[in-house]
Amino acid sequence: MIDKVVVITGASSGIGWATAIKYLSEGYKVVLSSRTIEQKDLSSIKHYEPNYFALNTDVSIESSCKNLISKTIERFGRIDILINNAGISMRALFSDTEIDVIRRLMDVNFWGAVYCTKFALTYLLDTKGSVVVVSSIAGFKGLPARVGYSASKYALHGFVDVLRNENLKTGLHVMLFAPGFTSSNIRNSALLEDGSPQGKSPRVEEKMMSAEEVSNYLYSGVVKRKRQIILTPVGKATVFLNKFFPKFVDNKVYQGLAKEADSPLK
Repeated sequence: MIDKVVVITGASSGIGWATAIKYLSEGYKVVLSSRTIEQKDLSSIKHYEPNYFALNTDVSIESSCKNLISKTIERFGRIDILINNAGISMRALFSDTEIDVIRRLMDVNFWGAVYCTKFALTYLLDTKGSVVVVSSIAGFKGLPARVGYSASKYALHGFVDVLRNENLKTGLHVMLFAPGFTSSNIRNSALLEDGSPQGKSPRVEEKMMSAEEVSNYLYSGVVKRKRQIILTPVGKATVFLNKFFPKFVDNKVYQGLAKEADSPLK
């Protein structure tokens, strides 16, 4: 067994769940956290006991994040990798969106990563460990009808840049991970303009990269201590072309998202 400890937020489904299984299969000790993790059937990973535990955590609440880190230290005595994966999305025009919806996205997507990283930092510095922030192409290119989502991811990118620069001499590894469109339930639970869940995905999930594939790239990136990973050809092309032809990419992004089922874009 590997005497290293991984903390994963948003671990009850999608990329978070797949990443937890990946690390457990590689012999790591894993802390699975999310707002609903205690409601999830964990029988499929029971054979990995006692190398994991699950803890209900609402990353939008500072004290909940502090408790997550404290409980991890109590149980395992160290933290080697923190994967800030918890996140929610939205789909509505800014003109129609209630302010509380944008605030909620900032609280989960941005402040959740800040809180968890702040409380884990001392332990990560001790182990010269890794901080991973799961972002999105929406953090490189503003996506129409995703104002709160893009804003939160752009904020995360600034946070990651500063955290990395401040720790150039400490041995801390900081990785920005942008998986692109991934088959998960994030679009089903995306918020509409009034804060209610969308309830269904507007995209063809079967054509997207699977959460298991994404978790393999994330795991490899941490092992190799990569600075940044952008997945999918579309994601890579969007980021690259936007540096030189932003107006062209504006039109392409708009056209693409306007084709979604029930798109608020005209």
